[in-house]
Amino acid sequence: MKMKFVAGLALIVLGLSSCDDTTDTIGTSLTDTMDFVHISTDTFDVHSRSIVADSVLSRSNMGYLGKIKDPETGAYITGDFMAQFHTLEGMGGYLFPKKDSIASKIDGEVVADSCEIRLFYTSFYGDSLATMTLRVNEMGKPMEENVNYYSNFDPAARGYLRDGGISQQKTYTLKDLTVSDSLRATSDYTANIRIKLNDEYTDAEGNTYNNYGTYIMRKYYEHPEYFEDSYSFIHKVCPGFYFQNVGGLGSMAYVSVCQLNVYMRYTPKADTTSVGVVSFAGTEEVLQTTHIANDKNTLSKLVADNSCTYIKSPAGIFTEMTLPVDEIVSNHQNDTLNTAKIVLSRINNNSHTGYELNIPSYLLMVQKDSLYTFFEKNSLHNNRTSFLASRDSYTDSYSNVHYYNTYTFHNISNLVRAMAEAKENGGSNYTTLHPNWNKVVLVPVNVSTTQPSQGSVAYNRITNDMSLTSTRLVGGDDNQHESIKISVVYSKFNPK
Repeated sequence: MKMKFVAGLALIVLGLSSCDDTTDTIGTSLTDTMDFVHISTDTFDVHSRSIVADSVLSRSNMGYLGKIKDPETGAYITGDFMAQFHTLEGMGGYLFPKKDSIASKIDGEVVADSCEIRLFYTSFYGDSLATMTLRVNEMGKPMEENVNYYSNFDPAARGYLRDGGISQQKTYTLKDLTVSDSLRATSDYTANIRIKLNDEYTDAEGNTYNNYGTYIMRKYYEHPEYFEDSYSFIHKVCPGFYFQNVGGLGSMAYVSVCQLNVYMRYTPKADTTSVGVVSFAGTEEVLQTTHIANDKNTLSKLVADNSCTYIKSPAGIFTEMTLPVDEIVSNHQNDTLNTAKIVLSRINNNSHTGYELNIPSYLLMVQKDSLYTFFEKNSLHNNRTSFLASRDSYTDSYSNVHYYNTYTFHNISNLVRAMAEAKENGGSNYTTLHPNWNKVVLVPVNVSTTQPSQGSVAYNRITNDMSLTSTRLVGGDDNQHESIKISVVYSKFNPK
């Protein structure tokens, strides 16, 4: 039999019960004035385990570059990324100075004085003085916007790099010691990795140029229409570059902006020579994907640890929970399920090296069978089949935020009811055909919000967290702590 859901009554009880984190006195407090409503509470154990994430949809505005070792688990994580470059819509005829004003020439043909790519990073993990080596590779064909690329997609292995194209190494430290301390201290300075593209360059048609910037300039003057929009630029001129870690250990840069700069001299008016630069930026208007390589042996050992469960990003480990739906609805067919709350407790990190990974800021609870489609469809949590929880916190009288060691999903009763109804309506073999029918997965995510009015928050985007985060949660078959509980509140209408 289906559980009865009395909508109006459910809203009344939910509104009253959500004012307090405890349910100890809810029965008496309500029935004193509403003795025709019977309130009951119960708790049930929730089973959890760690699962290997394998890969996640790599749709992020940030590129991750480097290699680090998790100080707590010993797992190695490597980040490489692909970036394309954006050109302003409708600016095809106005990007570069007029051709006859270019002063930089060889044998009468315009040339670029120099060309470079800069990878600007706003934050990083690890040691800023760790010596790292990257290889920049020219793409032979673009990665397309309408394709879902996952974090295990390797452009090099899949044949996306151009044979005979740019492929050069760069050794760097995130703290660029060639830049003075006084310059780094200015507000205008943004830390970056600089890659010069000044070697002789041969394009796919066999034409040779003194550097890559000259190739860009001559393409512009021959075909300004190729620069009218980003799609044309990517498909006709520059499919992008792949930045790959090939050496070093100890840092991971979070690259927020890539910039392709072409420098030249030109004469804006007679007897005046100026130095000009035309920049193409890798921004959210064009595709950027990160390839993540995790230490699979270490991840497998962590998943086998049943004393807890893990949450690790990027593309590392998720926590799976099996909700006790049958127990919750058993003997409550005539009741209304008002609330169902789960509090997840963190286990403190045992490592204290000063390089601990960040704790995930947000966890998404999503049905296991919807784990991939949720992100592919650019979904937002709907509080029916998907839910969002941030780290529990409070703000003191000095506006300082203090965090608890918990994440709370305050009410997932909609999901429990939906699972129960799906099973009841699905026939006798429903659970055989849908073995994940009562399973959810906890995924670390990035959340983009706006504040349309004072005190309100609008959620704009939820993506897989590709940054370095890690935490352990209470749970697992060999859990030595109190088990995970789901606390539920029922109500029943008892007319006089």
